[in-house]
Amino acid sequence: MTLPSQYGKPERLASAAKGTRIQFADGAWALCATSGLWNVNLGYGNQAIAEAITKSLTTASYLTLFRGGHDLAVRTATALLGVCGPEQFGRVLFSTSGGAANDAMMKLVRHYQALHGDERRRVVVGLKGSYHGLTYGSFGLTGEQLGQQVYGVDLRFVRHVDHRDPAELAALFAREGHRIAAVVVEPVLGSGAYPVPEQFIEALGTLRDEHSFLLVADEVATGFGRTGRYFASQSWTVRPDVLITSKGLTNGTCAASAVVVSHDICEVFERADSILVHGETQAGAPSSCAAILATIEEMARLDACVLAAENSVRLDRLVTRLSAHPLVTGHRGAGCFRALELSGRSAEVMAAARRAGVVVQPGPDCIQLVPALTYTAEDFEELEAGIAGALDEVAGC
Repeated sequence: MTLPSQYGKPERLASAAKGTRIQFADGAWALCATSGLWNVNLGYGNQAIAEAITKSLTTASYLTLFRGGHDLAVRTATALLGVCGPEQFGRVLFSTSGGAANDAMMKLVRHYQALHGDERRRVVVGLKGSYHGLTYGSFGLTGEQLGQQVYGVDLRFVRHVDHRDPAELAALFAREGHRIAAVVVEPVLGSGAYPVPEQFIEALGTLRDEHSFLLVADEVATGFGRTGRYFASQSWTVRPDVLITSKGLTNGTCAASAVVVSHDICEVFERADSILVHGETQAGAPSSCAAILATIEEMARLDACVLAAENSVRLDRLVTRLSAHPLVTGHRGAGCFRALELSGRSAEVMAAARRAGVVVQPGPDCIQLVPALTYTAEDFEELEAGIAGALDEVAGC
């Protein structure tokens, strides 16, 4: 996602990271307000997670889940079900990225509908403006226009609706309800930090009762405390049938993701004794499982969801104060996942913030603030000063 002419410049080439800071090849350190790529929820260089990965590599450098399994994967899946909600979810399918997990999910929901005797249900519905990845299947589900036509992405069995327009959702189901296998929702749309309204989720719950599709919560970005709960969908009045997690799952240390599946779906596959035809060489590898287990343990030790709730309040005050600036038109988001809305010039503000020693994430009409859950009060002071200075620089104040 970088122009070839811009790649490799020392001020853009990271060389080290520790806590909430990144060092670049030019020697400068900067405060990270992106949690890496929204995945380093507990800060860079967590010692417990690093030690767990190291131990796993010496105990069993690689074990496969292909046509079998291993003990560490079973223990990891059990721990993951414990934080997702064992009363709702029964099995875990390991994958290697958020995009790959969404690809696997699209196969899963279509296979489930076929086992129900309804192979017509192949359509998967996403939200306009959503981001689910750039692998071939997830690229089609992504609701942003990022060149899908150029790459020949297959969109025949994908639809998108606006999360702000319940009438559009109702019209889609009036036309194609009998063909829809699943609806996939990011609780907060990743590309713009737009929270999906509870009324929209409730409408999906009513439609699910009528049309028997599966509801999928894509929590790649919002999981592991990002919005103040372990998973944002745990605040929904409607429980999802499938939950997808990645990013914070290993605190950004390993290429790992998971598709967490409800008991109801498990029972359909088990009753038919049917195989979901899917496999990835590195999915559920010992090092990834060790990282997941250690991350779950560190989330508990640090009381990370409480930290997230406390830092959400700090962040809310910060964006409220910054909203008084002439370039800022408002703010949105949830928890430690926010966007500062700008009247254009977001790329300029991002560049100015970088010069001020702060790394922020650009958005379509905003800069996004996604700090680690372990941010301190001093970090927030530095963040606010850096962004305020960047806004002043761009505005010519």
